[in-house]
Amino acid sequence: MQTLADAVLIIHLLFVLFVVGGLAAIVLGGRVGWGFVRNLWFRMIHLAAIAYVALESLAGLSCPLTTLERWLRGTPRATGEGFIQHWVSRLLYYSFPTWVFTAAYVFFALAVALAFWLIPPRRRRPVGR
Repeated sequence: MQTLADAVLIIHLLFVLFVVGGLAAIVLGGRVGWGFVRNLWFRMIHLAAIAYVALESLAGLSCPLTTLERWLRGTPRATGEGFIQHWVSRLLYYSFPTWVFTAAYVFFALAVALAFWLIPPRRRRPVGR
């Protein structure tokens, strides 16, 4: 179960990197002309990902990936056992009041929505037009 829990932790980290790195890529790519940052599907998935996190936090719900990882480990919280769990957990989990995370998630979701407006995605043009 520890290996599966480590896999869930890595998936969680990849999700976080997608959300945070995605906004950085959109802002930078919008300035230098990277085409993929204006892809409508990429932008909608990115916006949906952070919107889900923000709404989940506002509703007072626990992240399903965190819940699954803890269940697989048989612990109420990540304990730092094992190399992968220890280091990835240190990147993902901090000891701050819940309201700090909720505010950060909502602020970040608003930043992503603002980027959606300031650096709008483009629909693909049909071939031959």
